[in-house]
Amino acid sequence: MSKARSYIKEHQLTNTIARKAALFLCCLLSLNGFSQTGEKTVEALVKMGFENVGWSENAKERVYVMENIAYRLNSIGIGKAVDVVQKIGLPDSKSCRLIFLDNNIPMISLCYQPVTGDSLTECNREDWKVSYDLGNNWREATKGKKNNRSLFKVDIVIYPDLSFQNYRLSKIYESLWELSPTIEVSLWKGMKFNGQITIPIVNDGYSAINDYVHPGYITLSQTIRLPHQIFLTGRAGFFSNYRWGFDVKGKHYFKDERFSVEARIGYTGRGYFDKFSFYHGKKWTLNGQLGGNFYWSKYNTQFSLKAERYLNEEYGARIDMIRHFRYASIGFYGMKVQYAGNKGFNGGFQFRIALPPYKYKRRGYIPRVLPSETFGLSYNAGNERYYGKGFNTEPDDNYLKENSFNPYFIKSELLNY
Repeated sequence: MSKARSYIKEHQLTNTIARKAALFLCCLLSLNGFSQTGEKTVEALVKMGFENVGWSENAKERVYVMENIAYRLNSIGIGKAVDVVQKIGLPDSKSCRLIFLDNNIPMISLCYQPVTGDSLTECNREDWKVSYDLGNNWREATKGKKNNRSLFKVDIVIYPDLSFQNYRLSKIYESLWELSPTIEVSLWKGMKFNGQITIPIVNDGYSAINDYVHPGYITLSQTIRLPHQIFLTGRAGFFSNYRWGFDVKGKHYFKDERFSVEARIGYTGRGYFDKFSFYHGKKWTLNGQLGGNFYWSKYNTQFSLKAERYLNEEYGARIDMIRHFRYASIGFYGMKVQYAGNKGFNGGFQFRIALPPYKYKRRGYIPRVLPSETFGLSYNAGNERYYGKGFNTEPDDNYLKENSFNPYFIKSELLNY
């Protein structure tokens, strides 16, 4: 009798060990399946041309990190990434987040939260929440291993430049046509170098300085992301409008992300290149701006109001209204500037369009040669030529590019593309 009981106990123990071993193997295979799903998704994104691609996962959320380089329109690139993740990269019964970078700085995230109780995971583009909020796990995801890194990769970007003015009664318009090849290099996280040469094509009435090949923008810029959705960028070098020096810009997006405030301060002197000789004055000027923005998401229209100090140390205010479309941004502006003509009032319109090709992948570390992402003009209706002037700090410093990471614009493009 005792031998029978001993046999039964041994048999029960063997069955218990076998069940636990089987459960452990099932869990291991399941985790391995999740890992393969994440790795396959990363491989697919890298094959499409995305850079700085990585992923991480915990008990509550899976996070993918990537930077869109191949698709010139950011909204289209983000949509392509969403489609890939929906097809092969969603986790089982947990949320999924996509974090998109700009020069390795996290900008926005898209989060999908499955509905509790659903037996099937069916995710569509409209199910993703787009926000500047990166969630709780973004630091771990962005610090992990990256595939297809952008570090030290070079773009040679050809910027077409057109300027025109109408200040002479004897001539309708004077124009200046230029091409400006620019070397753009990512040095480290948030750090970028721009080195530009300007080649004149037609100079009909502008300064003789523009008759010769000369340097354009030469800048180093560093961007960081601070807590509470604050972005800070500092730049040093040679800017537009014959300025050189330092510039710092900060922007904060509120919890209601339609609203934001921004500030900018620059300390610059006047300087210019005559051929490749640099001439400069001794006076340095402190200028800047402080203002707020509202984004009307229904019509993808941005409104901004800023108080500004300009290059001749005069003060003023400026209001902008810009409507954003997929391939273009078009708007109007108005100004009230100290000392300016027309009782200080001025205004005009502005536009910027995206240039093809709209897809252009890198081939390893071979430099890409491509046209600029955008081309635009601003028309000064009041014909003011002295007061109310500022400068740009980089060749791609414009409102169309800045709007490319706007969560409301991205969401509308996901639904309409």
